[in-house]
Amino acid sequence: MSKIKVSIVIVSYNTKELLLSCIASIKKFADVSYEIIISDNGSTDGTLEALTKIKEVVLVENKVNLGFAKGNNAAKKISKGEYILFLNPDTLLHKNALSESVSYLNKNKKTGALTCKVVLLDGSLDKDTRRSFPTPFIALTHFSGLDRIFPKSPLFSRYWYGYADENITQEIDALQGAFLLSPKKVLDSIGWFDEDYFLDGEDIDLCWKIKNLHLKVIYFPKVSITHIKKGSKKKNKSLKSVTGGVTAMQLFYEKRLSAQYPFYVNGLVLFGIQILKFIRTIKYYLS
Repeated sequence: MSKIKVSIVIVSYNTKELLLSCIASIKKFADVSYEIIISDNGSTDGTLEALTKIKEVVLVENKVNLGFAKGNNAAKKISKGEYILFLNPDTLLHKNALSESVSYLNKNKKTGALTCKVVLLDGSLDKDTRRSFPTPFIALTHFSGLDRIFPKSPLFSRYWYGYADENITQEIDALQGAFLLSPKKVLDSIGWFDEDYFLDGEDIDLCWKIKNLHLKVIYFPKVSITHIKKGSKKKNKSLKSVTGGVTAMQLFYEKRLSAQYPFYVNGLVLFGIQILKFIRTIKYYLS
């Protein structure tokens, strides 16, 4: 029996059609030995029935919605691959994306996590693919819109690396969980995802832990996938999903950054986060 190179872990929650398309793209383009582990968070849209017909799938049935972090971590004890690929159900794998990414990690042992070029349906780069850690200044430039006004500025566009060529392999602070490839031994050493996060932020937090091992996080645009942006969130829209990113931002700041700044800076940051959460809540109820 051949050794499994990559365990592909996908968390699903009422995204049957997106998930089936994602699995079909894996079966078509995955060019290394792999297993597919679907961690389902209590879907009620026929997902489970559809998955029983796909022999390549190892199914983990969670009775309730555990969120993204716990959902992925449910695969920790059963995954057999040398590498773990966390993949969103609203993505489509492209040719060579898996083999080239694995090859890069094989050749670059100081890399702890990698993402490829994640593109939207219109072919443009999903900007969340490469991000800087949201320090107070970087967060200010992002949420004030300065990075949109000066999209190529090395000073103001650091959150999305707008000043860096999107076609060049580069080290970044954090990548997006839509396509996150990492050696299993690295993930095991840091305990996989922090389960304090429910939705959003867990990918940035994971990258923080990986970089604290003095390993690199790499954006590798030689290969790509398609991301049907917010496909899963649109199908499961709720106040929790709308404000989840802000809640995660506060959690990450308090866990990883606040100790580096004086109390008055922390106070201003946390006040700003609450204002942003309030705005998104109002927009949710008005939509």
